[in-house]
Amino acid sequence: MVTRPYTQADLDALCEWDTPTICNALELVVPARRGHGFTVRTFDCAHPSMKPICGPARVGTIRAQFPSGRTKEQDRASRIGWYEYVANTDMPTVVVLQDLDDVPGTGAFWGEVNTNVHKGLKALGCVTNGSIRDLDMVAPGFQLLGIINPSHAYVHVVDWGRPVTVHGMQVVHDEVVHADRHGAVTIPADAVKALPAAIDLLSRKEAVILEMAKRPDFDIGKLREALAKSDDIH
Repeated sequence: MVTRPYTQADLDALCEWDTPTICNALELVVPARRGHGFTVRTFDCAHPSMKPICGPARVGTIRAQFPSGRTKEQDRASRIGWYEYVANTDMPTVVVLQDLDDVPGTGAFWGEVNTNVHKGLKALGCVTNGSIRDLDMVAPGFQLLGIINPSHAYVHVVDWGRPVTVHGMQVVHDEVVHADRHGAVTIPADAVKALPAAIDLLSRKEAVILEMAKRPDFDIGKLREALAKSDDIH
């Protein structure tokens, strides 16, 4: 059994806030993380209105541009090995899958079948620089961030369990990932429990500015006043 400094309830709580809000809170809780640990390119999102997902990462790599060069049996064994890796979890996960091709997204790993299989293996969704498809047939409640393309080409699993990088976000096995239509961010395990309090503080500081900005008599003087009041909130 994995020992974690957070519970499933802690991760569920973080799904009440969008990923930009989580990024803001991380700047306060883990200042050294301000410039990295999040995706830096846009995705196509299968379910833009869906709540965020948050869970420990299951990481892997794929290729699709050319055949694997393996036998059918070897390809099947690799796919089963990946599924066994994803299934080995004590709580719902977020899959982060890196497409290694020179042209990422040539072939889609994610569609009707794999979303249903992975949902059955307790995955909440996937963040990938590769392709997604079958958008009308994706497993209900399974989030996908990727590139929309129609074919699976020669898609095959390459490896799993080793660090990956997707759109600038480096992720290791079991690292907490939070994702929604804006993108994704990794969360240090020991920061998970501290984020709600940080979000509350930032919300109170922003509320002073927003309230002032919406007043009919708002001007630069009122802005200076609001910024000063915001700075005094701790």
